[in-house]
Amino acid sequence: MARREGKKRYFVLLDENGNELGVFTGRQPRQAALKAATRGYTKIRLRERGTKKIHVYEGKRVKVPAPENAPPWMGKEVWKPVVRKIGIERLD
Repeated sequence: MARREGKKRYFVLLDENGNELGVFTGRQPRQAALKAATRGYTKIRLRERGTKKIHVYEGKRVKVPAPENAPPWMGKEVWKPVVRKIGIERLD
């Protein structure tokens, strides 16, 4: 199976005051937002490195039943991240 080659992008997670909380990677900002939501962040503001864009998301985690093909060590329920894009802010 051929692996899709893509450029890895870096997104810096910001709080309301603009302080950096961490860095998440992904090909798309949504992928980085899902990773942040997995860690429990709800107000997700991702600044893409090298640009003046801030991608704004709402995120949450929900408990869902584990898949049928889950390994035996996995619990009956797992956390699933859910994100919704609010918009893009531009830095001046």
